[in-house]
Amino acid sequence: MSLENDHRRLLFRLTLAVKLFFFLVLQAATLLPLFDASPLLVPNTKPGRALLRWDTFHFLHIAEHGYVYEHEWAFTGSRAYLLVGGMMVALACDNSQTLYSLSLHHLRSPELALLASLLSLIPTSPVTLYFAPYNEPCFTHFSYRGMLCCTRREWFKASLWFALAGTFRSNGIFLSGFILWGLLVQPFLARQMPTIKAILKSMALTTVVVTPFVAYQAYAYFVFCSSQREPLPEWCSRIPPSIYTHVQAKYWDVGFMRYWTLSQIPNFLIAAPTLMVIFAFSFYHLKRTTALKLSNEKDRSPLELAFENASITPHAIHATIFTSILLFASHTQIVLRLAASMPLVYWAAAWLLTQHPALGRLWVTWSVLWGVISTILWATFLPPA
Repeated sequence: MSLENDHRRLLFRLTLAVKLFFFLVLQAATLLPLFDASPLLVPNTKPGRALLRWDTFHFLHIAEHGYVYEHEWAFTGSRAYLLVGGMMVALACDNSQTLYSLSLHHLRSPELALLASLLSLIPTSPVTLYFAPYNEPCFTHFSYRGMLCCTRREWFKASLWFALAGTFRSNGIFLSGFILWGLLVQPFLARQMPTIKAILKSMALTTVVVTPFVAYQAYAYFVFCSSQREPLPEWCSRIPPSIYTHVQAKYWDVGFMRYWTLSQIPNFLIAAPTLMVIFAFSFYHLKRTTALKLSNEKDRSPLELAFENASITPHAIHATIFTSILLFASHTQIVLRLAASMPLVYWAAAWLLTQHPALGRLWVTWSVLWGVISTILWATFLPPA
């Protein structure tokens, strides 16, 4: 326990140091000329002007005026609420401690847990994770808390945390998979048929997780499709009638393979390291876990067994599905902002450093360089968003 306490104290100090470092980089970069001068046109925002970029404009408008334009329905109300104290909320979401607890459970090694947690301090989008009034800090924090509850089999608490995550990003509905895995899939793999009680419980808890997203869509349907306005929006007659998918497709051209154009090659390139490390480790884990069932554990080293722990399997499946959606049906570079919400990313980085040191050092170098570069790009209002 003393070793774990030492690790947590070290993590706390380094978290503060890293946030201070990126904050200073951000402030220094604001001295550079803006590519887009829009932040200068918004009154009464001088203290937080360095954070007034990209989606923050939408959040600010929604917070001040409500949902005025159709495209604003891509941003949930809870995200707009972040502007009340967005930067303070982002700073308060210290996920390294929760990740350390998660890693202790799954990797079964204090040293590997510390390594993974240290690697999480150099995320691929420091500004949106540490400072900006974006959804990523809270989405990541609540996702981690729910995952930790799953390790303790506190399923109801997990569903509440996941529901909170879902109020910040629609992707939160996929987190219900961790509950389904623990209550239904895991017993089935152990050759125990799930009981009726477990099935009903999993259905109820999954309903809790998806309720915020469904309620938001229902509210939009009431506003747009139950009124006397004519003609009704096209999406009202679709099944299901989702304003979220409508505005994503109409205003951001989101859809299967729509982003795969020559002009987007730079965005695919900057997302490639993160995509590759997620897919590589997920496939490695799933393959080796299957092979482990057919072999003797004594043939594996403790280090190999740590990354082949069956408890990581739902994380590998979740990360594969989530990342595949980002790759084939989204603006792919968004993975740079969302990677932090998947602890598997940092387990994968730890796996690289311990099993493939050269590639691991390359990952760390890229993470540090891209973290600094992305902070400068954010401050000067340059893509990627």
